[in-house]
Amino acid sequence: MSQVKQGFMPKKDAQFDIGYLPDEKPTFVRLFLYALQQVIVMFPATVTVALITGFHVSTTIFASGLATVCFVFITGGKIPMYYGSSFAYLTAIASMVVAEGGVMGAPGTFVLPTELISKAQFGIVLSGLVSIAAGYLVRLGGMEKVEKILPPAVTGSVAMVIGLTLAGNAVRDAAPMMDAAGNLLEGQTGWVWLISLATLVSTVLYSKYLKGVLGQLPLLLGALTGCAVALVIMLLGGGNFFRSMPEGALAASTWKLGDGALFALPAFSLPKPNWMSVAAIMPIAIATIPESTAHMYQLDTYVNDLAKKKGKGEYKLSEMLDRNLIGDGLCDMVSGVIGGPAGTNYGENISTMAITKVFSVRVMFVAGIFAMLISCFTPLIQTIYGIPQAVIGGLEIYLFGAIAAQGIAILIDKNVSMFDSKNIAVIASILTLGLGINYGFGGNINFLGAQVPAVAGAAIFGVLLNAVLTIGENRKQKELTK
Repeated sequence: MSQVKQGFMPKKDAQFDIGYLPDEKPTFVRLFLYALQQVIVMFPATVTVALITGFHVSTTIFASGLATVCFVFITGGKIPMYYGSSFAYLTAIASMVVAEGGVMGAPGTFVLPTELISKAQFGIVLSGLVSIAAGYLVRLGGMEKVEKILPPAVTGSVAMVIGLTLAGNAVRDAAPMMDAAGNLLEGQTGWVWLISLATLVSTVLYSKYLKGVLGQLPLLLGALTGCAVALVIMLLGGGNFFRSMPEGALAASTWKLGDGALFALPAFSLPKPNWMSVAAIMPIAIATIPESTAHMYQLDTYVNDLAKKKGKGEYKLSEMLDRNLIGDGLCDMVSGVIGGPAGTNYGENISTMAITKVFSVRVMFVAGIFAMLISCFTPLIQTIYGIPQAVIGGLEIYLFGAIAAQGIAILIDKNVSMFDSKNIAVIASILTLGLGINYGFGGNINFLGAQVPAVAGAAIFGVLLNAVLTIGENRKQKELTK
């Protein structure tokens, strides 16, 4: 008896229910939902960078979407990445603003004058040259030389530091009603914990137990669950946790339809030559290279695991590191030219792909288009702004932890020996410096007059330490072969 007569007609997309590889295309509805999920995931960090630096939020969102679309074309549609604003540049931009006579206020309370943003743009555009140059060096030197400089012990540790240094941000967002000492702020209620925990737990349960297309949308469903809980609490009189778009957000728009209530173009601006911004911003691009490399190793590990389960050949994404770095640099230029901050490929989005097993490049392409649309249609950006901070925090606890877990996965997948003295020294130094600088000194440390970010400082020290220990290792090998 045929399957049709027995009532076992296979679902149209059953073959994709375990996931999508980079070159696979979801159906229209799935593509829409997967892309929306990626936008929600990138939104908190990208917007936070804009709020801290004083860049225009709508311009920053538009720039991230445009750069992502460009990244797809630059890399030949081979690498599924989302380009978002990087936290590594925060101190550099702040120092440039202060040096130029500007004033930085509390996050979300100010917007930089267009002239200062234009000066920062010049440094951001030129910083893209660093990543491009690194990409061509990788292309000329080959992966063997790259892995000598950036072995899994370094990239895996850097990935762990990236995730763990964001842990504080995740918990603060999950508990926005508390001060730094963990006490309730005046007029606030602990009910907000129910929202963040409902978001976190439901997302975990959805990713674990849901199957098929729903099992590939745990973060979107978790966010909806958190919003539903927030709505119930509000209706029961427990407080309103939904937010509104900041006043004045539309004031600097390039063009508005009427009063801008429906449609408003972001505030675009052009770079203005300024060598102070180049000196402050351009060197930071060097520090983002190990981070970007770690992301490629993460992606490579998870994509090939899915390919193996689907009986497909190996996707050698790590061998496309040169394309990734060149793409990063060109995307910095794209973002900088229109008024967005410098960025990188996003660990949050990689975590989402690792959790959902949806690695389709087309999803990232559509997510980039969605971001550009959201930045222009006022009701859409108001909806995103309206998501309770506790919901975002609940998602971040899962996502940022997943970034750190992916670092461990790199060490396991690449068979990094934890009994090797060199590996232990490199891993220990990166973890301690990265976490110590972040939580001991607020994210940056003054080193010989320069403000060094936690992740960047730990990564650079790890690369240098590995290089020094490798020299000694090579000498021992030569002596043994004599």
